[in-house]
Amino acid sequence: MTAAIAGVVVVFAKAPRPGHVKTRMVPPLSPDEAAGLYARMLDDVLASTARFARELDLRAVACLHPPDACGEIACSVPSQFSVVRQRGANLSQRMTWAAREVAASGARRILLRGSDSPGLDGETVARALTALDSWDLVICPDRDGGYNLVGMRAPVPGLFDHPMSTGSELEDTLANARALGLRAHVQSASFDLDTIEDLHWLSERRSDSLARLCPATLRYLDENDLWRRAAPARRRRDD
Repeated sequence: MTAAIAGVVVVFAKAPRPGHVKTRMVPPLSPDEAAGLYARMLDDVLASTARFARELDLRAVACLHPPDACGEIACSVPSQFSVVRQRGANLSQRMTWAAREVAASGARRILLRGSDSPGLDGETVARALTALDSWDLVICPDRDGGYNLVGMRAPVPGLFDHPMSTGSELEDTLANARALGLRAHVQSASFDLDTIEDLHWLSERRSDSLARLCPATLRYLDENDLWRRAAPARRRRDD
């Protein structure tokens, strides 16, 4: 008899196509450079999630967009992942569908994570799982008003019924949670890589622990000298 798993972690990912990913970094990056950076970020996110899943006894699912992306990037997904297409007209609907789908398979703790936060560590994921013993919802914010990890004990219709990529996703999700009677726990903020300013933040905090989590991301930035390409934006911010 197979032992029950601790939960399911779902990685939301896009095909790394120029003009469709990391568009807020263009310019100063070119569409091709931004797509290459996202591809390396996704490599790091999938590799670290595979490791966390083994350590924490989680089933891992890669949820890909657009619908024809499965064949395009499935070969780069670690073998322990199940690969599914995202379903829904927008991210809110796709997150709702994914939570409902994994819950239907018997999961009692569901973690949804994005692919923009290669520095998300195993301790944060483990704390989120533990928090779900006491809370209905757990969220790990990022620095720009969104979040990079959300955990729940069961899918809740209406939780993600708000616009995404607005800078108020965290506030909006928490407001929906309150309206739905959910008890939510907010963890310490992490970082994501959406803008050139985020690259500056990363370069200034290039610790050993961070480098272990996102080596492909850092290597791509180094090899393509993208730190220098981003320098003018840094000066504008500091003026």
